[in-house]
Amino acid sequence: MISAEHISHIYPNGTEALRDFSLDVRRGEFVAIVGPSGCGKSTLLRALAGLIQPAGGRVVLDGGIVTQPSPRVGIMFQDAALLPWRTVEQNIRLPLEVGTGDGRLQNTLAEGVRPISNLIQLVGLSGFEGAYPRALSGGMAQRVALARALVTRPPVLLLDEPFGALDAMTRESLTASLDEILRATGTTAVMVTHNIAEAVFLSDRVVVCSPRPGHVAGEVKVDLPRPRAWEMERTAQFGELIGGVREVLADSARVIQD
Repeated sequence: MISAEHISHIYPNGTEALRDFSLDVRRGEFVAIVGPSGCGKSTLLRALAGLIQPAGGRVVLDGGIVTQPSPRVGIMFQDAALLPWRTVEQNIRLPLEVGTGDGRLQNTLAEGVRPISNLIQLVGLSGFEGAYPRALSGGMAQRVALARALVTRPPVLLLDEPFGALDAMTRESLTASLDEILRATGTTAVMVTHNIAEAVFLSDRVVVCSPRPGHVAGEVKVDLPRPRAWEMERTAQFGELIGGVREVLADSARVIQD
């Protein structure tokens, strides 16, 4: 569905963020990317979204080369970045009001409020349609951000540490909701996270990024059954998967040191 083909990127200050990073994500798959701070994970996500053009390599979305942002790729950041003067419903509607030059938005626009009301129900915010951001908790704000990222019905959703600023209980609740929502919508997802348990819980594969310049150091396939619940965290299988990810992280760090 989406591929990073030999992506390399150097910033103007000389920082080499990525070197020959390749990743293929199948339709409907959830891939989590973990790695040390500064290894280029967020740079990769911005390249996948078309927000930056890599210095080397290319990104391919469903057979077409990505050269600019597209409504076919939703993106969710750690900061919900809601507009304080707009209600929940109005914040979710925002991508439909911003001109993109992509005719594929017209079908979504033609359906008016109905898909937005469905999304509000899907993310668990029924009754808060008219609320303003100041009245929302951090978890609720991130639910709005998730609905906004999905409003154009993108086949691909990119998540950059979307729950990193939330408390542990809210984070677990939202990750469980995200698992349900992506299964319901059939969305392909790529998530960057520092939380290994979160990566294992959500993903079909955990890809480990090496220290900078980032490249694929290895991956761990997650074969936990779906739907998933956090009770799985207490099982031996869950613990083995976390151990496998940590082992790849440790090996990649040793290679850099050597």
